[in-house]
Formats: sequence, C-alpha cells, structure tokens
Amino acid sequence: MNKNLIVITGPTAIGKTRISIQLAKYFDCEIISADSRQFYKEMSIGTAAPTADELKQATHHCIQHKSIQETYTVGDFEKDALHKIDALFKHNNYIILVGGSGLYIDAITKGLDNFPEVDPDIRKKLQEEYATYGIENLQQQLKVLDPIHYEKIDLQNTHRVMRALEVCIGSGKPYSSFLNTEKKTRPFNSIKIGITAERPIIYDRINKRVELMIKEGLIDEVKNLYAYKSLNALNTVGYKEIFNYLDTIWDLNFAILEIKKNTRRFAKRQLTWFKKDLETTWFDYTSDLTTIATHIKKKSL
Repeated sequence: MNKNLIVITGPTAIGKTRISIQLAKYFDCEIISADSRQFYKEMSIGTAAPTADELKQATHHCIQHKSIQETYTVGDFEKDALHKIDALFKHNNYIILVGGSGLYIDAITKGLDNFPEVDPDIRKKLQEEYATYGIENLQQQLKVLDPIHYEKIDLQNTHRVMRALEVCIGSGKPYSSFLNTEKKTRPFNSIKIGITAERPIIYDRINKRVELMIKEGLIDEVKNLYAYKSLNALNTVGYKEIFNYLDTIWDLNFAILEIKKNTRRFAKRQLTWFKKDLETTWFDYTSDLTTIATHIKKKSL
C-alpha cells in the first residue's frame, strides 16, 4: 500500500485552503474538500469557499457541487469521496483531503457508524416540530430518549439533534448505542496534519475574516437565499445571524458581533474534536511548506 491521503484539518480561518493548495502543487496532486458548508454552490462568501483564483491553482473536488435544495448527508459524502479517491489513486500516490468538518473527515479516514434505516416521515415530523416549537423542544426530547448523547452533542446544531432524534424514534434505541462500533479499514495511508495557532490569534483571524465577508457582500448573498432560510444547509453561522438582521430582530452591528462570537465558539469545538485524534501532527499556521512536506514524506508509504 503506497497510497497516501494527506488530511489537513484545523479551526476555521486558520489557513487550511492556502496550505492545501501549496501541498497540492508540491506533491502534484488534487484536493478533495471535506468542508460540509462549502458543498453548496449558493453559499460562497459566508463559507469562505476557495476563490476562483485558488480553484485554478489546484484541482478541487466535492466543492460547490450541490444545491442547498438537495439533501446531502455525511453518508452520501463518504460514498462520493471514496469513489473519487479510488479513481485519483490510480494516477497518483497522493491526495489531499482538507476541511474543518470533523465528522466528514472521520467518515473518510475511519468510516461511519452503522445506523438503521429510518422512515422519512419521522424526519418530516421533526422538521415540522422544529418550525413550530424551535430547537428547545427537540433538545428536551433527546434528553429523555438518549441522555448520554444529550450530554455530548452540540445542542445548537439542529441537524445533529434532529438526526439523533430520528434514530432514537425510528429504532426504539438510543442514538448513542450505535456509536463507536468497529471502524472500517481503508486501503490507503492517512497522514493527518493539524494547523493551529494560539487562541487569541485564531480569534483575531476569525474577526477579520467576518469583516472581510461583510465587505465582499455577505448580506446580499444571504438576502438572495432568504426564501430558503428554513433549509438545514442555511442553519449555519454567518447566515442565521443575517437572517435575524433581515427579520429586524437584530441590528446589523449586533448581527456581525454574533457571527464573530458564534464562529469563535465553532472554532473551539473544532479544536476539541480534532485534538482527540492522537494520529494528528500539529503545525503552527506560520510553518513553512518545506517543514510540513518533509514530515509528510517521512510518514508516506
């Protein structure tokens, strides 16, 4: 086995896109995105998707290839990305997988836990309950049906709360009972690289990125998506806050502050997730390309 998947992770705004492109040029290989927010072609500014110039510098896959109106699960991504990885490895010994969505990274490197099929009507009913009663109602249901997972899950992530609930209801068993089953082996070597910085630096980079998003037209982007604001893809940081501004719930300055605050919280959760993986080697965001590439070559098969 001499196939190597270079996995680039780290908190939002740390510079993963820049480093992944540099490494793609160095190893003459292609990039697969594992950023679940960047899958959607209608969401560009608010997800900090690679620019047109960046996309020209290296071939990217699984990026801005879906519509927000399509249902696209982590299981769908696992199948699509593994198919693409298999095809790319026929011509190259290296591929880069980059993103800040920990579950999507794990789906490729470790495989997903196996869950039972669930009646789509259960999800539809939960969506109706969410629209009527809000996230708190779903949170309380999960607390009753699976108190173990309730203590671990990001309770503000509507999609994950809803997913856990539909499994609980559909199977009659706690969602947590399906977790941590035997992971799949992969026919490639995963070399995991984490990019990080001191927390004040991460937070400063986040604040500056949000300000840049506003200048680049985030508000207009969100306005154009207003009719679809109930879709799960848009229940994400940077969009839901501007929806509140457009609904005159918040003024613009407060909405921007909330984007910054919620993005900082998201970055903290990302680091918590990625730090649990002891196979990841961490590099400061200022590390030069040669240092990272040398490490990768040492880990290569």
